[in-house]
Amino acid sequence: MNLRQVRTEASPGPDASELFGKPYETADGATVIPVARTRGRTTGSARPLGVFVVKDGRATWRPAIDSERVALMGILVGLISVALTGVAMVRRPPWPDLRGDISRSR
Repeated sequence: MNLRQVRTEASPGPDASELFGKPYETADGATVIPVARTRGRTTGSARPLGVFVVKDGRATWRPAIDSERVALMGILVGLISVALTGVAMVRRPPWPDLRGDISRSR
């Protein structure tokens, strides 16, 4: 028996109760089922993905949006664009080449 077999037997994968939360009903008769993604087999942390909303026999998916992650990506894109612009300016400045002999007098 190797280490991989021992690990898979000791910690089973997540079941449906870990991925889907307890469904509840809202005042307007819709059923809401939260959905999360677990991280690793042994850790108890989970990240919310969104909810299924079941109303009048139709199920719709509503994703959970992490506004902090969206803002961080915007900041990172801005910083990378500024860095690349700086590298391009150092490599080839936007002003024209000033070459010539200015020590000669007429």
